[in-house]
Amino acid sequence: MSNHKEHSASASTTEKHSASSLQSDLLSYLNTHDELNTWSYANEHKIDHQIIIGTVRSIESMGDIIKIEQRTSRSIAPSVEGKTLLTNGSYEYNLFQAIPADKGIEQPELMKFPNANIGFAKAMSNGWLQVDKTSKPAIVKRKDFYLDAVDTVQDEVQDLLQRIQSLEVTDSSVKEVVELKKRKLVEDVVINYFIVTKSTGFSTNVSKGETELTADMLQSGSWKTLNFKAYNFNAKGLLPSYGCLHPLLKVRTEYRQIFLEMGFTEMPTNNYVENSFWNFDALFTPQKHPARDVQDTFFISDPAVTTKFPEDYLEKIKQVHSTGAFGSIGYQYDWQRDETQKNVLRTHTTAVSTRILYQLAQEKKFKPAKYFSIDKVFRNENLDATHLAEFHQIEGLIADYNLTLGDLIGVLYQFFQKLGMTKLRFKPAYNPYTEPSMEIFSYHEGLQRWIEVGNSGMFRPEMLLPMGFHEDVSVIAWGLSLERPTMILYDINNIRDLFGPKVDLEMCRRNPICRVIPAKTEE
Repeated sequence: MSNHKEHSASASTTEKHSASSLQSDLLSYLNTHDELNTWSYANEHKIDHQIIIGTVRSIESMGDIIKIEQRTSRSIAPSVEGKTLLTNGSYEYNLFQAIPADKGIEQPELMKFPNANIGFAKAMSNGWLQVDKTSKPAIVKRKDFYLDAVDTVQDEVQDLLQRIQSLEVTDSSVKEVVELKKRKLVEDVVINYFIVTKSTGFSTNVSKGETELTADMLQSGSWKTLNFKAYNFNAKGLLPSYGCLHPLLKVRTEYRQIFLEMGFTEMPTNNYVENSFWNFDALFTPQKHPARDVQDTFFISDPAVTTKFPEDYLEKIKQVHSTGAFGSIGYQYDWQRDETQKNVLRTHTTAVSTRILYQLAQEKKFKPAKYFSIDKVFRNENLDATHLAEFHQIEGLIADYNLTLGDLIGVLYQFFQKLGMTKLRFKPAYNPYTEPSMEIFSYHEGLQRWIEVGNSGMFRPEMLLPMGFHEDVSVIAWGLSLERPTMILYDINNIRDLFGPKVDLEMCRRNPICRVIPAKTEE
């Protein structure tokens, strides 16, 4: 069975040539011949063909010295096993030589030699051996011809392999060659080689051209007689260093575009440091809530507190927490101003939503509004493959008259449909600042199970009424992380490979663009 493959290597090198001497030899050969065949030259001089090609290429780069033309031809060459026999001799010849000429050898002992099965069969087929079965065990001897034992045989397999290697035999249809191909000692090959001829600037004495014009050359005038290497204007240069977008930014851009298409306005989120009033108290989160402990929140040491607040609003928040107001009994505890002044790294972007809603409530005439934000938040989490101390939160909210839970569910279906998710489920949940509250689940076709994708709810009256909103105004809101969908889209298993000091910059340069494909609506 023939094995067709590209073949560019010749016989193993038996003589070592330095680059300069080989270059000189090639030019001397070409000086006395019309052309040089790289494949023939390599086999004739027992030099690796790739070394010949490399030297020819080097001479070509020095200027208009030679011309080269690539050609392809089909031929035959020893296979890997054939090259072993080319060096060590055929199996049958080696087995014959292992048999003592005078008394022979017991057949079980003979069969212990390497490749004895093949060698014995071929030697018997060639008529080199005979087996004396009268002995126990049988004795293998060199065959008698007219009562004379065969002392010597010719290793025709090795001879033919040598002739094939030296290109004396190239016809694969020759009977002997066909037999070698059956034994997988010879294979069909495609030979890529070059025909080298003289060019207009041919010379046997060449030197490597200069690649740079130096100040010394200009001062001494030596540049006038030097040979400069021609510029290759088609050569590809090194890629310059360049910036790239992080995968999180690519996914963020897609989500931002979805919000904009739905008519939302982006909220300013440039204040990573927030005080506890806007981050917790204004969101009707009691001061003894576990989320406000040092185990969950990063507190700022300098500046440690904030003292400027909208005092009227702060007093209403204090009242709704400590004694109750606006129809609520509150939490009935001693609310402390010192606690609300503490500065923290914001734990959610809902703190930004609180500020925006307060500004909206101060307008003389209420106008329905839709806002969104996508930015960093910080929590004192235990670091693992899916949790970091800082991550990104996506949040959307709608403020309008008489919104209901049905409006929230409808908006969520519209939003997640643009993310390619149509199968949604909702589970009751608890948040201090929303009632009712719902966790959002989507069916993952790849994992074949429901996974949590976000949280949602309607802001409580204890949060909205102290701001100054009319009691008929409702606010629906939802949020989700940016990292989880990014990890899914880019097939990243460890969040630390996506975000943080261990991120591979090459990953950022190589990753593809992000494209979130909306789900098709059913007619």
